[in-house]
Amino acid sequence: MKILLIGASGMIGAAILSEASGRGHSIFAVARHPQNIDPSKATTVKGADGANRPELEPLVRDVDVIVSSVSPRGEGDQTEQALGVARTLAGLAAAHDKRLVVVGGAGSLKLADGTPVLDTLPELYQGEARAMRAVLDLLKSSPVDWTFFSPAALIEPGAKTGQFRLGHDTLLVDGKGKSRISVEDFASALVDELEIHAHGRQQMTIGY
Repeated sequence: MKILLIGASGMIGAAILSEASGRGHSIFAVARHPQNIDPSKATTVKGADGANRPELEPLVRDVDVIVSSVSPRGEGDQTEQALGVARTLAGLAAAHDKRLVVVGGAGSLKLADGTPVLDTLPELYQGEARAMRAVLDLLKSSPVDWTFFSPAALIEPGAKTGQFRLGHDTLLVDGKGKSRISVEDFASALVDELEIHAHGRQQMTIGY
């Protein structure tokens, strides 16, 4: 499979790159800081912004799926940053009939009692959560074959265990009430989704 990976230099993007390349897929890796991408794991490395359609369009033509692992954490309006990337990638996916898989956030999920996770977050994290919620809403209104993959509340480097649960739009917690996943297991599940295409036009999530 040929994968266009936007945001390949971040924690999650780098894990996806490693997992996908380890399974023999070809990855066209894009990031604003391409020097941080491991070139041994990518077919092509390119420095570009995820909202720059002219730079990305030549790459989109040659791939099977677009994966976005971009978080709006810079200065400025986080929602507009996130929507700028999402509009660009959804437009490219629609124009070239490609699947689009977006790494979302736990803030777009709900608790078991139906309470939006966003409503429970400290103010510090609400901007990014609102931004990714807006991206999910944009995808739902688009004609694209999309998947929005929200990790657990805590995602960090750890071990690839293969022992995790998948869900839809409700935050998954373990027996101790913790919502967590290693970035390695998240990347493994995301590449599984690329290969089996089980959640077309759906949100999905993961946790232990």
